[in-house]
Amino acid sequence: MARLELKNLNKTFSPKVVPVKDISLTVEDGEFLTLLGPSGCGKSTVLRMIAGLEEPTRGQVVLGGEEITFRRPGDRNMAMVFQSYALYPHMTVAENLASGLKLKNVPRAEIKQRVAEVAQLLGLEELLNRKPGQMSGGQRQRVAVGRALVRQAQVFLLDEPLSNLDALLRERVRADLKQIFATQKAPVVYVTHDQTEAMTLSSKVAVLNNGYVQQLAPPDRIYSHPANLFVAGFVGSPQMNLLTLPCRGRYALLGNFQIPLLDIPTVPPQIVLGIRPENVRVARPEDEYIIQGRVFLVEHLGMHNLVSVRVNGAHSESEPQTVRALLPTDQVWSNEEIKLALPPQNIHWFDVESGDSLVGRQRVQTMS
Repeated sequence: MARLELKNLNKTFSPKVVPVKDISLTVEDGEFLTLLGPSGCGKSTVLRMIAGLEEPTRGQVVLGGEEITFRRPGDRNMAMVFQSYALYPHMTVAENLASGLKLKNVPRAEIKQRVAEVAQLLGLEELLNRKPGQMSGGQRQRVAVGRALVRQAQVFLLDEPLSNLDALLRERVRADLKQIFATQKAPVVYVTHDQTEAMTLSSKVAVLNNGYVQQLAPPDRIYSHPANLFVAGFVGSPQMNLLTLPCRGRYALLGNFQIPLLDIPTVPPQIVLGIRPENVRVARPEDEYIIQGRVFLVEHLGMHNLVSVRVNGAHSESEPQTVRALLPTDQVWSNEEIKLALPPQNIHWFDVESGDSLVGRQRVQTMS
């Protein structure tokens, strides 16, 4: 097993097309790193450079202390699972699993043993004689993963492997993948635009946008301490409330209400307040930061209602400030005045121009 290092990777197709501008990160043995970001952020291009399917314009790919930047894909001892499964339709499951080993001239007895072990691990024993056209999407995906596992590679690469599955099947296969790769000790690099996959599967997440890593951290840290506005808005469902507010003295003004800026050395003319809907609650008498407004939209989400509230005194009627809250379904909210609490330990502050976080939640907690 080996550490995978990416050093200042850049991929330039033309002066106007630079999907990867400068990316550096490290994946240790046993780590599951997810490259998360919207379409066009560079995540699949990074994966292809790791695999050797694209050559970097600049930068290095290092595996186990050895540079492999320009080594051929077949010489990298990496296994890749594609979005389209990429199974041979004329071969059985057993033949698909064994195909990569045969190309490497692995002895027949060892091939048989490895195929049997992977088939048992993935629950494919009864499918070994079937062809891909005779199987469901979830079964084909397990075969694609099995073909990667049977190689016993140094690194596993997965390019949006669940995107072709329906929602229920995706949830089941996602749980399977988490268990399967928990038993592997090799680095795993997983590409997706689905934040649920990133948060549930990963030991570490790299959020990408515009060719750069916006934040690299464990999933819980990404969620609770977003480094900038992009990460705050991209990670989390429902999306974080992000409100651009004017400042006066040591306060941010949200409509008729003042919110103290407790731990910001230099207060700017404007600031962005961020708070997740699940952290906004119906106000209690003992709450410190209370706002009031009128409910104008209620979205039923099963266990909760997503309630949208126009804050009193916030801008004009044509440009109101809206706060969304995840509230229990035991009360019906419809076009009525409501008081909401914004717990100070859950508030994030961001710079309007750079988008960078101005204060971490942990420091707010010590001041409040």
